[in-house]
Amino acid sequence: MEKVRIYDTTLRDGMQAEGISFSVEDKLLVARKLDEFGLDYVEGGFPQSNPKEALFFQRLAEQPLKHAKLVAFGSTRRAGNTVQDDPGIKALLEACAPACTVVGKSWDLHVNTVLRCTLEENLAVCADSVDYLKKHGKEVIFDAEHFFDGYKSRPTYALETLRVAERAGASSLNLCDTNGGCMPWEMEPMVRAALAQSRVPVGIHCHNEAGMAVAGSLLAVKAGASLVHGTIGGIGERCGNADLCSVIPALECSMDCSCLPEGRLSLLTGTARYIAEVANLTLPGSLPYVGHSAFAHKGGMHVDGVRKDSRSFEHLDPERVGNTRRLLVSDQAGRAALLEKLTAIAPDLTREDPKLAEIVDKLKQREHLGYVFEGAEGSFRLLALKLLGRSERYFDVLDFRVFCEQPWEHGSAQAYIKVAVNGQEEITAAEGDGPVNALDKALRKALAVFYPALREIRLIDFKVRVLDGGGTASTVRVTIESTDGRQVWGTVGVSVNIIEACWQALVDSIVYKLAFLG
Repeated sequence: MEKVRIYDTTLRDGMQAEGISFSVEDKLLVARKLDEFGLDYVEGGFPQSNPKEALFFQRLAEQPLKHAKLVAFGSTRRAGNTVQDDPGIKALLEACAPACTVVGKSWDLHVNTVLRCTLEENLAVCADSVDYLKKHGKEVIFDAEHFFDGYKSRPTYALETLRVAERAGASSLNLCDTNGGCMPWEMEPMVRAALAQSRVPVGIHCHNEAGMAVAGSLLAVKAGASLVHGTIGGIGERCGNADLCSVIPALECSMDCSCLPEGRLSLLTGTARYIAEVANLTLPGSLPYVGHSAFAHKGGMHVDGVRKDSRSFEHLDPERVGNTRRLLVSDQAGRAALLEKLTAIAPDLTREDPKLAEIVDKLKQREHLGYVFEGAEGSFRLLALKLLGRSERYFDVLDFRVFCEQPWEHGSAQAYIKVAVNGQEEITAAEGDGPVNALDKALRKALAVFYPALREIRLIDFKVRVLDGGGTASTVRVTIESTDGRQVWGTVGVSVNIIEACWQALVDSIVYKLAFLG
């Protein structure tokens, strides 16, 4: 089995994505999660860029990672500077990281128009930087920026940048598709050309502007690359980077490569969702391997096939990557699919049980009223528990009132609520950006007195759909998606009163957490 090392750049390249910002504490959480996952390298950032980055490296020096090697990122010395006096090189030396990645130009266009120096001077810049850092005890990874564009323009020069970096002491050479437009079949012969002249490992770093970052990375490994760069969820500048959530399982499960310590692949989905939570992102449901819908089945034929043999409609056992199979509740699913979904909460239920027929009938009645349970399986499971006589009453809402006022500013809505748990009452209020936000905050604030785990819940999606043409008196369906940082669940409400529809979905979201997730 071939060993392929994984280099994560979520904390540097990922942070360059629009809308992404990590505090020092966030970065520490992410770094330790990636370390726990079993990656080989965790790139921590650019220590020269700001004090926050330098503090991050200091904090990890005090409590080092257990498995992964921490990497600092920077550029070669500036043309015209001496390597000893270059501030970027100094920052790499001072960063409390055993390894550093140095990015150097390998495209003659960049050398001429960006650096504005001669091709020979750029080679000296690359060699000096690698040599100096190596002699000061750092493991140096040379990042050949725009390698593939450079190879297309002037192949001998692009390859020469790799040669001088290797002679200067680089431990590995990384080939970058920085603009993200190179096709995988174009990359393969260029990777082979780099490998043919190199005695150190060759890596691949792909961006995703053409949607080829994962494919390019895998094809590079097939050609002989043994180090893959990427980010969790594929986040990164512009269209992002190669998604390690796709690269790693593809290598391990389809290409007979070893990327992680034994048993760690099953941590993939949990790692991806944890990091998305820290980044305040919602992972797309359709994300391969780790998405909420990656192993979801809706059509009756698909559900029937999966029940008989999962290989019929699944390329991989979802448990291998820490995900779960989901049989969607819809009018296309049929009784067999519903029975399969109910196994977890009612293992004794049979196809002939009149309770199953009652659940099917109630489901159809609700769908006729406008409920859709396909994206709201939390509400479906609660409905089934109730019809089976197995539901618990976790709380009672004795009263609530919502107030809105102009001007429509932050905190312009207030909610008052009174709840009771086992006869003990709690009264509280909260402000929000609108009535639903205020209600959500007030309800969770009151119940958290009795159920502290509810503080973990965060609303990550909220949809309102008008179901008829009644104008402002229309029936609406509200679907919300919630998470506790580990699991994601959906709930639904339907009413002519939009507040009531929201309320149904919010209450179901909280009850689901209490009933099924603790």
